[in-house]
Amino acid sequence: MQRWSLLIDGRRIETDRFQDVLNPSTGAVVGGMPLAAASDLDAAVAAASRAFEIWKDRPDSEHADACRAIADTIEQHAEELARLLTLEQGKPLNGLGSRFEIGGAVAWTRHTSGLSLPVEVLQDGAEGRVELHRKPIGVVGSITPWNWPVMIACWHIIPAIRAGNTVIIKPSPLTPLSTIRLVELINEKLPPGVVNVVTGDNEIGSLMSAHPGIGKVTFTGSTATGRKIMQNAAGSLKRLTLELGGNDAGIVLADADPKKIVEGLFWGAFINGGQTCAALKRLYVHDSLYDELCRELAAYAKQIVVGDGLSETSTLGPVQNRRQFEIVSAFVDEARKKGGRVLVGGDPSDGPGYFYPVTLVADVDHGCRLVDEEQFGPALPIIRYSDVEDAIAKANASAMGLGGSVWGTDLARAKAVAQRIESGSVWINKHGAIQPNAPFGGVKQSGFGVEFGVDGLKEFTTVQTVFV
Repeated sequence: MQRWSLLIDGRRIETDRFQDVLNPSTGAVVGGMPLAAASDLDAAVAAASRAFEIWKDRPDSEHADACRAIADTIEQHAEELARLLTLEQGKPLNGLGSRFEIGGAVAWTRHTSGLSLPVEVLQDGAEGRVELHRKPIGVVGSITPWNWPVMIACWHIIPAIRAGNTVIIKPSPLTPLSTIRLVELINEKLPPGVVNVVTGDNEIGSLMSAHPGIGKVTFTGSTATGRKIMQNAAGSLKRLTLELGGNDAGIVLADADPKKIVEGLFWGAFINGGQTCAALKRLYVHDSLYDELCRELAAYAKQIVVGDGLSETSTLGPVQNRRQFEIVSAFVDEARKKGGRVLVGGDPSDGPGYFYPVTLVADVDHGCRLVDEEQFGPALPIIRYSDVEDAIAKANASAMGLGGSVWGTDLARAKAVAQRIESGSVWINKHGAIQPNAPFGGVKQSGFGVEFGVDGLKEFTTVQTVFV
């Protein structure tokens, strides 16, 4: 078993303690995650602070070139990263799995390298000149989740360094190894200290969000953890970008064609085994299409092969960890007891591995956890409605507001319904299709701030107005 190291100031730092990282398909140990101490975090902050004084003054073109070089090296090591990612996260290598994720990391990195934030001239005349300058914040703390660890790491790191900041990243203790390797590769293209990785339990994340030497924290994960980060950051008034949980609703209108939308609905819900913040988590279907769409979804789901991610025949992998496996199991069991009709799935294996079958539960409504809460796994509730006003009201009856979707053939009508959904993103006839040029973020308790594109890049800067 390989024991991995922290990476601080361009150097591998050994630790005295390690934690096993497990393969969710088999339960086997994949590697040893180094357990950092508070002193290691302090050393990383000091290194990142020193590097910032140099990096922030490098030409903008040098920042862009470095990001392009990082994209190239990720691409060159794509298969290595994909296999490591599959071993610790569980998603299959093929399809919308690990190779897809590494490809996404490359695409987002390349796109971000081409962005820029030139000086904006707000006024230039007899009364004087007013310019708006954007400046890097300083040291950025990145805390990433276990569902898309490599791609989300790039979403955090690349815009931060593109804007002239330095970074300390703390990955999930469930999937730290691919992020450590990613940072090793990134460090081949950057000065020491610009990007550092510190791994450990949740306590390290708490220390990061409270550390006075960190000027901004960007976090992707649960709403509960986001609240704690916000509380910890209050002492130093840190800037925050929080992309938190979602309980995304999809509304299928009466004029939709079930056969045409079934594939999009399925993958909107079950990409990464449903372990995606902006996956479709609740599906509202008009009464006139309900039975047909249930049949189409069940038929499609029966084609899906759930298995070990290293097998090229697997379409989906296991749930990543035992806690999430138990949440999905409990939600489905409760829905069944409350009258839910399991169309397919619902009976998990005894192991090894946290394999939960693709599960569709019909004839449920609000009042069961599978509908009211975020399941974050391979189980989708299907809710019947007859009045679209009722569907919109129920879709919005959530503390979450990350994404939503509307499905129908009359695009003008679908768009009108979509714009009434309370979410940061909304799709028509697809779900969860994010793009590197389009801002992405949540409303309500799904967080604040945005990622991607120029608006996402601005999140890593402060504004200085210059009056001449």
